[in-house]
Amino acid sequence: MSSSTEEPVQHVRVAVVGSGFGGLGAAVRLRQEGVDDFVVLERAGSVGGTWRDNSYPGCACDVPSHLYSFSFAPNPEWPRTFSGQPEIRAYLERIADRFRLRPHLRFHHEVLSARWDAGQARWELETNQGRYSAQVLVAACGPLADPSVPDLPGLADFPGEVFHSARWNHDYDLAGKRVAVVGTGASAIQIVPMIQPQVERLVLLQRTPPWVMPRMDRDITAAERWLYRRLPATQRALRAALWGIREGQTRMFVNRPVLLRAAERMAKRNLDSHIADPALRARLTPDYRFGCKRVLLSNTYYPALAQPNVDVAAGLREVRGSSVVAADGSEHEVDAIILGTGFHVTDMPIGSRITGAAGRTLAEEWKDGMAALRGTTVSGFPNLLFVIGPNTGLGTSSMVLMIESQLNYLADYLRRLEGTGAAALDVAPAAQQRWNEAVQRRMAGTVWNTGGCRSWYLDANGNNTVLWPGTTAHFRRETRTVDLAEYELVGKRVPAPVRADA
Repeated sequence: MSSSTEEPVQHVRVAVVGSGFGGLGAAVRLRQEGVDDFVVLERAGSVGGTWRDNSYPGCACDVPSHLYSFSFAPNPEWPRTFSGQPEIRAYLERIADRFRLRPHLRFHHEVLSARWDAGQARWELETNQGRYSAQVLVAACGPLADPSVPDLPGLADFPGEVFHSARWNHDYDLAGKRVAVVGTGASAIQIVPMIQPQVERLVLLQRTPPWVMPRMDRDITAAERWLYRRLPATQRALRAALWGIREGQTRMFVNRPVLLRAAERMAKRNLDSHIADPALRARLTPDYRFGCKRVLLSNTYYPALAQPNVDVAAGLREVRGSSVVAADGSEHEVDAIILGTGFHVTDMPIGSRITGAAGRTLAEEWKDGMAALRGTTVSGFPNLLFVIGPNTGLGTSSMVLMIESQLNYLADYLRRLEGTGAAALDVAPAAQQRWNEAVQRRMAGTVWNTGGCRSWYLDANGNNTVLWPGTTAHFRRETRTVDLAEYELVGKRVPAPVRADA
């Protein structure tokens, strides 16, 4: 193909993939650092990430509203102590407006491939809307972006309606239907109480029951909101108090799992107070330690399961015609199957689309498990930074705190890169190995690894490559600055190409 007919390439300093909390936060931070030459590539038609995609009935956050928001953009108008999906999505839309991010957003731009060009020392990106190149690539896709659909016998031939909780079919009326809900994670325990009153019959298919604690949710009064508007220090104090409580919980999960026994007793009382039937109570009692799997919050889940139109069965084994067959052998004829089966967390799908300096994809590099330096950068992938990368997840507190820490690291990375005069920084393999060995050593004694469960935190090899084995304050210290001793300098910076849209 001659150069006259080649598709034009838009050159930018930074390309950000995703427009959830991570992507929008990165965009805000770039603006604050004086970087205006960037784009945010978003495959959907609006911002919001997981809070755009998950619109199922009852969808809400299990982290307090005043902690689940950016520190640089407090919202005094949260309507409830635990916000619902519409409020959080609206908050992210306001972030895009308030920080003038709209000109940088590229909707319906799915990244099909990102390849490191060693000769030019930049990332070459192919999207379904055209080509881009960038000195720095920020992957802010998030771990809850791509639904995980189980490969079950007969599922593809089911004659009724099938959809994942993150791809809710709002056009399908559940009223009077026989419905199977597969899974008992955070989505399912919010969906079940919302649909139980309207369906004819509901069967919940659970492999392992969760520990469920009461949800201390309420309306935030007009007087409180007025106070937060007029005296912002009161809202900051509340946020600090909520943060302190969650940090204390994290220390128990990480360092002193034995102290979780009191919480386990509370969760057991919560179960006993709502489920009178001994057989059902036994079925809903976890056989692993509190905290090993994600602890869920609900005041309505157990009461819904106690209703006469609900059956609780074992995990889904197969679909046989219009019936779901559970692992306990029970068979239930249904009109619809709702999959609350989680996401591709330990095998990020974008990994197969990112190709590093050695010509290997990130998926190939991570075939034995995800690993990164400080949860952010990966050896062999120069100038690639993750927001919510390996071992940055939380089992107890707000992911927004971890995101902001990684944004600090991103800002310092750009400053250090500029200061070295290098075209790129690449993680030294030994530095990445040391970091991940230290992370896994700290992980060994946590309740997530010792609690006797098999959770979505663990990869196919049984390694916990999702969670951070420490407090958010600890992670903030570890990502405050970039240590150039952990990196190798790549090439000399060359003048940026003329932008195609200039």
